[in-house]
Amino acid sequence: MRVLVTGANGLLGANIVRELVHRGYDVRILARETSDLSGIAGVPFERENGDILDPGSVDKAVEGCDYVIHSAANTSQWPTTYAHYEPVNVHGTQHVIKAVKRLGVKRLVFVSSANAFGNGTMKNPGTELSEFNGFRIGSGYMISKFVAQQFVLSEVERSGLRAIVVNPTFMIGPYDSKPSSGRIILMGMGKKVQVSPPGGKNFIHVGDAAIGACNALTMGRTGECYLLANENMTFREFFALLNRVTGESPSSIGLPGWFLKGIGSGGSLLEKLIRKPAPLSLVNARLLCLGNYYSGKKAVEALELPQTPIETAIREAISWWDRPSR
Repeated sequence: MRVLVTGANGLLGANIVRELVHRGYDVRILARETSDLSGIAGVPFERENGDILDPGSVDKAVEGCDYVIHSAANTSQWPTTYAHYEPVNVHGTQHVIKAVKRLGVKRLVFVSSANAFGNGTMKNPGTELSEFNGFRIGSGYMISKFVAQQFVLSEVERSGLRAIVVNPTFMIGPYDSKPSSGRIILMGMGKKVQVSPPGGKNFIHVGDAAIGACNALTMGRTGECYLLANENMTFREFFALLNRVTGESPSSIGLPGWFLKGIGSGGSLLEKLIRKPAPLSLVNARLLCLGNYYSGKKAVEALELPQTPIETAIREAISWWDRPSR
């Protein structure tokens, strides 16, 4: 069985490729010639050079594949406007949908985002039934992933597209070559003072998210969404866990939401003036103040999603960055 993976240069994509190879699948990736593939170094795969924005590239990559896991996405922090994310996250997904339909792929696993659903509280975390609230926050990334997800689900209903959606939360773990979400670890390590925003996130070991995505090839129901989630923690709790792993004992300062949003407002104004990213925008400030909490119960039951401790994810992320080849 051959599986096409898009976004193999990303944190989740690299872990998905490794999990598929471990299971004995033949893996093909679609990647630009300039893509950094250090996260899948030493792993056997077939490479198709191309771009998710080019329908011809996508068709060529999908042809001959039994399954497709579409994890490619623009996750950059700037600009924060929807127009910045739409080409890759929405149009790219539409190209994949068309190719999957035309070439008779058995199932498409679309990697969306937990933020395609509304967040909840610690006591009542968000689920697959929680109403999307990204328009209120103003995040172009969140909106683009929600729109792309709606395209996938509408094609399931309209044309019988054989697709399933997985919605990972904030992923931590090895093979984070950029780094991407692992920046939160690097931001907290080696500091005399740790600054904690008032919000929090649901964290998941990226290896667990990869297992969930791979299980979705043959498990779960067509047209359903599954939050790949594990542990809800405030940022202060996450940094306390990080300190336990590293053995460091920095001072901790909590920043109030009004202060962060004030700096973010100034940052957004600066971005418009100089057309370059500021250290903090209003959109990102809002997200740092948000309790981004979710439940992975549905995926645990239907996709046998593992629940590896986040402490293990932190240790493995640090270990990968500290490997001798770096």
